[in-house]
Amino acid sequence: MIASDPPGPRQPKSPPPAGRSRVTLQVIAERLSVSTATVSLALRGSQLVAEATRNRVREIAREMGYSYNRSAASLRTDRTNIIGVGFHDITNPYFAELLAAIEETAARNDRSILLGTYSENLDRQQRVLGTLAEYRPDGMVLCSAGGSTAESLSPLIDAGVPIVQLSREIPELDLDFVGSDDRHGTNLAMEHLIGLGHRRIAFLCANENISTGRNRYAGYREALARHGLPFDPALVHFDYGTRENGLKGMQKVLDAENPPTAAVCMNDLAAFGAMLGLRHRGLEAGSDFSIVGCDDVQEAAQWYPALTTVRNFQDQMGARSAEFLLNRIADPHAPTQRLLLTPALIVRGTTCPPPR
Repeated sequence: MIASDPPGPRQPKSPPPAGRSRVTLQVIAERLSVSTATVSLALRGSQLVAEATRNRVREIAREMGYSYNRSAASLRTDRTNIIGVGFHDITNPYFAELLAAIEETAARNDRSILLGTYSENLDRQQRVLGTLAEYRPDGMVLCSAGGSTAESLSPLIDAGVPIVQLSREIPELDLDFVGSDDRHGTNLAMEHLIGLGHRRIAFLCANENISTGRNRYAGYREALARHGLPFDPALVHFDYGTRENGLKGMQKVLDAENPPTAAVCMNDLAAFGAMLGLRHRGLEAGSDFSIVGCDDVQEAAQWYPALTTVRNFQDQMGARSAEFLLNRIADPHAPTQRLLLTPALIVRGTTCPPPR
């Protein structure tokens, strides 16, 4: 049996309700009786369109709920105006501050940020970077996971994705890099502690799987040798720089046969954990023991006592990495740029002469 229309005149079907996805350049052009080219130029702020027309086009576009089709635009221009950012960690406020500086610089240049995180996991890093690449970013700012090699980034490099390494670097790669002079930063911390009279100085959360860790640890060893102080492996705790590992490291070195009177920490998070480790033993940084961190995150000045630390100027690092990437996108064949910012020691309340 075949269903038939009911008797009587056929009623015209009403058009489906218009939604944001239905509002196109052509719809706006028809509304204003202008060409789609005029609408497109007006929405991009082109001076080829009279100001009154630009304003009218934008007003109507807002009223109609027009949404910019980034995918279609990227096919026309071969640009997505997206910057991919790959970080191993954003729970550490140091990297959150780097990210904020990247985003601010990108926004000033009409770029959006697409973020991927992968902890210190190389397999996860491979998957995350692959996913970021699927969105066709114009380029990427990367801080690689511990243990990364040149091979880790080869799929992106082979695909021609512009890359800037930030904070951590894989030295075998000829890529733009922005970071801090980490070896010099640790030397500043060591000179400060030695100048206060400390001779037994620990290093907490040393890590040779990452360039920052290698350089900061090297600065520690260099300062000991320069002052004729013996290196004692019992005063070094190897691990990633977290609060938990800083606490564990402090407990370890305090249990050494000849314990230290001071410690340099891989980063501020490790220093915060080390301060808690002291309190577990009834000790206080700045009176019973000296601690120096590294990074100078905003939280460092808010602790009690406030943390003596090495400032790495991450606001400048993040901004410059974004600028380097924009330059690389504009000129893929330009010479590689490498910038090391000079850190500064910020003395606060967690360092003092050794107790007598």
